[in-house]
Amino acid sequence: MLQVAYLRQHTEEVKERLAVKHFPEPGLVDEVIALDERRRQLTFQFDETQAQINKASKEIGMLMGKGEKETAEARKSEVAALKEQLQPINTQLAEVQQQLQDTLVRLPNLPAAVVPPGKTPEDNFILREGGADPQLPPNALPHWELIRKYDLVNFELGVKLTGSGFPVYKNAGARVQRALISYFLDCNTAAGYTEYIPPYMVNEATAYGTGQLPDKEGQMYYMPADNFYMIPTAEVPVTNIYRDEILKETDLPLKMTAYTPCFRREAGSFGADVRGLNRVHQFDKVEIVQLVHPATSYQVLDEMVAHVEQLVQSLGLKYRILRLCGGDMSFASALTYDFEVWSAAQKKWLECSSVSNFESFQTNRMKIRFKDERGKPHLAHSLNGSSLALPRILAAILENYQTETSIEIPEVLHPYLPFTRIS
Repeated sequence: MLQVAYLRQHTEEVKERLAVKHFPEPGLVDEVIALDERRRQLTFQFDETQAQINKASKEIGMLMGKGEKETAEARKSEVAALKEQLQPINTQLAEVQQQLQDTLVRLPNLPAAVVPPGKTPEDNFILREGGADPQLPPNALPHWELIRKYDLVNFELGVKLTGSGFPVYKNAGARVQRALISYFLDCNTAAGYTEYIPPYMVNEATAYGTGQLPDKEGQMYYMPADNFYMIPTAEVPVTNIYRDEILKETDLPLKMTAYTPCFRREAGSFGADVRGLNRVHQFDKVEIVQLVHPATSYQVLDEMVAHVEQLVQSLGLKYRILRLCGGDMSFASALTYDFEVWSAAQKKWLECSSVSNFESFQTNRMKIRFKDERGKPHLAHSLNGSSLALPRILAAILENYQTETSIEIPEVLHPYLPFTRIS
């Protein structure tokens, strides 16, 4: 959530930066400022009226002590009249504060200065590429055919048990999936991240804290009986661990990692883009989250990008890193880097990670603060990244490591598995 004081002081700059994200309602900035002005006026009226009541109440006590009962009674009538004025002011103030909050949360985070101004994924900036093209056998198969050939995932059973987009991993497919999760977590904890196993359902306050609400209601699975949401990513519960807390400056950075299944309703139903593991409603992902000092957040972002890059490199996959343009960024992000791995058999790039700096947008919603050496509170900055999302990583491994008779397993996974190839 943006801060009202910043909007008041940098109104035109805010509108220009929102235009980079192609935000369609720049007039909300003016609405916020107008509501805040009304809030200030009502607060002043309330405080002034309350001050008059307090002053008169003291005078009544003094008058009664002097025996000036008649004058004291007159002052009591004045106090009663002032109190009657106070209640409607208080009611209006509460209404305006709620309107201000409801309008403010509709504004997305401002993009960083380096964000490209484009509108579609084609406008994203390619930061760098790495890895080599795999040498595939003749008539190489896409991963959904390899899955069927080696009996690794059962999509039809997932439809029977739940519905389309809920795959059932089995045999070596399940083992490799578990190995990838363990490998990613081990790499993250070795890099200083504390491991968590968070709940897979969250309440409204938690979803609001990271910006899923009110922006992404339609993308989350909702449990109306308990007013819970299935998590779309571990970022949501993990970042909220420190909600409403004031940290010490020396506590920062806080580095957290978690594996969770993720649940998203937005998956499509038709076309090559959603075949196999390309896009599903439930998938596994390992996440990294950091809460840091504002002065270091962009340095930390670079470090997190480098960490994810090492993971992809260790799997021997061809990849590229994109700096997302304004129109392709999320509601809450200030700067996002996407990782894509090359799917050799499909001859297309598959997104497998997003690493983002949210600056104080999320922490302002969650009231995650720290005190400096003088005891002054400041909002921390939050960052997160996928390290990594498994379906497309598994798809890329199956396709890029296939031979005519088997699928080889990346060497870094050998310690986690009782086999080195699938045949």
